[in-house]
Amino acid sequence: MEKLHIVFLDADSVGHDIAWPDFAELGRVTSYGFTHPHETAARVRDAEVLMTNKVQITAAHIEGAPKLRYIGTLATGYNQVDGEAAARRGIPVCNVPAYSTMAVAQHVFTLILALTSHICPLSESVRAGDWAKSLHFCYWHNPIVELDAKVMGLVGFGDTGSAVGRIAHAFGMQVLVYAPRPKTAPGYTPFAFVELDELFARSDVISLHCPLTSENRHMVNAARLALMKRDALLINTARGSLVDEQALREALEQGRIAGAGLDVVEEEPMPDGNPLRFAPRCLITPHVAWCSVEARTRLMQGVYDNLRNYLDGRPGHVTNMPA
Repeated sequence: MEKLHIVFLDADSVGHDIAWPDFAELGRVTSYGFTHPHETAARVRDAEVLMTNKVQITAAHIEGAPKLRYIGTLATGYNQVDGEAAARRGIPVCNVPAYSTMAVAQHVFTLILALTSHICPLSESVRAGDWAKSLHFCYWHNPIVELDAKVMGLVGFGDTGSAVGRIAHAFGMQVLVYAPRPKTAPGYTPFAFVELDELFARSDVISLHCPLTSENRHMVNAARLALMKRDALLINTARGSLVDEQALREALEQGRIAGAGLDVVEEEPMPDGNPLRFAPRCLITPHVAWCSVEARTRLMQGVYDNLRNYLDGRPGHVTNMPA
């Protein structure tokens, strides 16, 4: 098998608490924990195989790397790579689909349950000594809400959206789905495909599971937030730019929706000035829904398998060229 120079640009993003496949079997490995934008061109220049998670690879980077033959993403998403520029050079861009489906679905319900049962404020209250001072054996500051018989609205119904729907059904929820392209209905009921505005108006919990496109940026805007029930929740583990963050903050501050659970924001890492940082009833986690130990193990095995298949002359999961 041919040996190539393999360059990882942001290896630390996957973590070092899992066992990686032995990429040295496939080539000479250069691994950078993190790459700043001003460092990318120099680090890409001599690569034959390039591996990136979130480091942006532009047409200029690709044209400045004459030996480059293959680009692998340490992710399902691949918008960090200029795929058209790579295709013009005949360079496949390969991703790893569906490795984190159950991790993300689990995180969606972690956020939902934390919001409906008010886990964080109650735990903080106990730590502050409120239970020790209580006259009663229990107390609560906000109503605790059951999911049974509530309506789950899913925007997108791919692998992750479908998994979230199955879990919602197990909780006794009715599932509504907006899917812009035709999908097959699952075997459980109650279930229905609906238009997007109807989904926002009828759902008790709305969870986003769609890719970001130029058409759906800020799809969750002031007008759609105004359609939601006042006791409804918004969950976003997809892409931060699906949500108009200022509009969401205003909706939370004015009590127009009950709460939000977010794992993604428009600019990551989140800057100090993000309008949602101190928004009320808003739980934010730092883009970790994907990164269970099991998911990251599957991811790196998929990255390895993609490269090995390419070297064997049968590339798979190519995102930028016809199959």
